[in-house]
Amino acid sequence: MDGVDGVDGADAARADARRDVAAVALGNAIEFFDFGAYATFAVMIGRTFFPTQRPFVSLLLSVSVFGLGFVVRPLGALVIGAYADRAGRKPAMTLTLAMMAVGTGAIAVLPGYETIGVAAPILLVVTRLIQGLAWGGEAGPATTYILEAAPPERRAAYACWQVATQGFAAVAAGLAGYALTLALPEAELDAWGWRVPFALGLLVLPVGVYIRRRLSDTIDPRHAYCTTREILRELNARHRRPIAIGLMILLGSTITQYFLNYMTTFALTELHLPGGVAMLATFVTGAALAVGALAGGSLSDRVGRRAILIWPRVLLLLLLFPALQLIVSRPTPAVFLATLTVLSGLHGMSGAALIVLIAESFPQRVRSTGFSIVYAVAVSLFGGTAQSIVTWLIGTTGNPMAPSGYLLVANAICIAAGWLAAETRPGGRGTR
Repeated sequence: MDGVDGVDGADAARADARRDVAAVALGNAIEFFDFGAYATFAVMIGRTFFPTQRPFVSLLLSVSVFGLGFVVRPLGALVIGAYADRAGRKPAMTLTLAMMAVGTGAIAVLPGYETIGVAAPILLVVTRLIQGLAWGGEAGPATTYILEAAPPERRAAYACWQVATQGFAAVAAGLAGYALTLALPEAELDAWGWRVPFALGLLVLPVGVYIRRRLSDTIDPRHAYCTTREILRELNARHRRPIAIGLMILLGSTITQYFLNYMTTFALTELHLPGGVAMLATFVTGAALAVGALAGGSLSDRVGRRAILIWPRVLLLLLLFPALQLIVSRPTPAVFLATLTVLSGLHGMSGAALIVLIAESFPQRVRSTGFSIVYAVAVSLFGGTAQSIVTWLIGTTGNPMAPSGYLLVANAICIAAGWLAAETRPGGRGTR
């Protein structure tokens, strides 16, 4: 009977762990679903909140507001990440999801400029700032919770869902956008249809908040630091190396991710492919990223974080230039989508390992703050500027191959940082 009870207990523990992963990864999925929905309907959001005689100006203002979320991410990372190290992962994750609900819900229901005048864009800016604070504070507590709740030998297989859900969310956002364009006339889509994805996100968020409140925390606040200053003092005194290495690793990964996101625009403006193919690129990128991440997480638990971080990234580095050359010289839907699938899959595989390595490089008492700061600063500095730099390079040179050098250097830095990092897989050198 003891043996049977042991098996039943193990099965129950695995079921609880899967439930916890789903609850935690939900916030990450909603973040990237919101990203995808905002990008898909940026033109209509611009017309609603920033009506001008020049459509380009409306779009530019809409995209600029989107970028504000990147500016405040580091502040959210510092404040909420440290809160998670002081008070526990669960209250921090519940707070970030509640903040996301406020931001997403506001976009779904905010009146436009024609209804409330200048208050409309001001309120839109406020909602994006709230979103940015929440997103900056979400990554650290969520990733560290999954690592700490998972069996030591399965940490990467669990944590890789943080990357995989980005892919699944991109697919969902693309499908939602495509379905709405088919179901609604352009006038109705412009008037109210673009709000539907944000309303759907709002419906899901309260469920996530409820589930997260029922989680068991993975740290004991009685053994944690009492103030944020103490946490920052330790990070500065003892963990500057993993912070620097983490930033260099995420430099290449973040720039690559936002370049892959840009490929939808690239397909339209540079390759002159049909709009349907560009929309399909969103699905392909998301699906390949998710599959690659799940494979990378499983492999990382078997052979180590560094190997799965480095070697798919090396292959990606070697393929980048010929891949771009191929799609520019042969801009057919099949070539474009196949190339995008390979690059996205390799990127996802490496990404699953690197987030685990960075998080495991910090001890538990400062892990959430350390990972939050590294992730938020990298996304703000490198992700927030990547698409602008790619656009500028192409526009300045007139050469669609121009971004290749930028991408090659970024990924080379990522690989070099991976070599410098300590192996953190349980049982390996550097394990925390």
